[in-house]
Amino acid sequence: MFAHLSDLHLSDPSGVRTRDLLNKRMLGYLSWRRHRREEHSGEVVNALVRDLKRVDPQHIVITGDLTHLGLPEEFREVSEWLSELGPPGGITVIPGNHETYIDTRWNDTMARWLPYMVSDTAPALSTGITSETVFPSLRVRDGIAFMGVSSAKPSAPFLAIGSVGPAQLEALDRLLLETGQTNLYRVLLIHHPPLKETLGWRKRLVDGKRLRYVLRRRGVELVLHGHAHRPADGYLETSAGVSPVIGVPSGSAIGLKPGRRAGYNLYRVTRTGKDWELTVESRVYSPEAGEFVSVDTPDHKGGKQQNQGNRSQSGDQGIQLQHQSQVGD
Repeated sequence: MFAHLSDLHLSDPSGVRTRDLLNKRMLGYLSWRRHRREEHSGEVVNALVRDLKRVDPQHIVITGDLTHLGLPEEFREVSEWLSELGPPGGITVIPGNHETYIDTRWNDTMARWLPYMVSDTAPALSTGITSETVFPSLRVRDGIAFMGVSSAKPSAPFLAIGSVGPAQLEALDRLLLETGQTNLYRVLLIHHPPLKETLGWRKRLVDGKRLRYVLRRRGVELVLHGHAHRPADGYLETSAGVSPVIGVPSGSAIGLKPGRRAGYNLYRVTRTGKDWELTVESRVYSPEAGEFVSVDTPDHKGGKQQNQGNRSQSGDQGIQLQHQSQVGD
């Protein structure tokens, strides 16, 4: 079982220096002052951590936006929080657009999270490593291949777009092929939603069409993303079958806007012959209880590859999918 969190916005930029705001960060800071500091709650984050400790997933994936403005001090704050949450081998992190408001020095920012981002087979950590050499990442846990790509790129004011880029797409193509040949359950982690209907043009994945082509060509069992700050469910037809594309809301939101209350998902993957079975449980913050609770989630309907969505019969509140993979047939 593994957990999927996103868009935690953990840091506190209240002490930011004026000179650090003489760029696009000013817009983000004003947004934080106006509403984000009220929406993203430390109490909710503490409840999230308590719930994760109780549930005790074997692995945790976090699909970006752990900071507000991408300041070096924020990366330090988040690094300390990650170390308290668990060891790097049990947590996989990819960046989001809030980590790259502007171009920054790698060693001052994302390098602090390197132990949580690098592949299992990465060479010894060094100052020469950059985002271009880290992603796509590959971490294999109990037959599940977690592949992380970075869509985090600086963009113009009032835009929150992202892109994967040709180099990552080429490397991802190879990773999907190799992990598919070894019959691993392939999970793609990305911040921006790959399905164009999830968000509007201002927050889109610019090269989403190219990414979808790679996924259709090589196959993938599951795609997880963030960025939307609300639950998102879709499907993508690939060579491996009809694959779920699932986004989670912010993990720290108090829920000032309808449908935007904090939540995260738990995933259980089992092998049944040549097929995969995926059960998804959504857990949402309850202000009344001050804790996260399990809730019903919508069924995922089937597709051409007999990908059937039914209520879980195991007692969990969630969805159960049977993914008939063609890889290895």
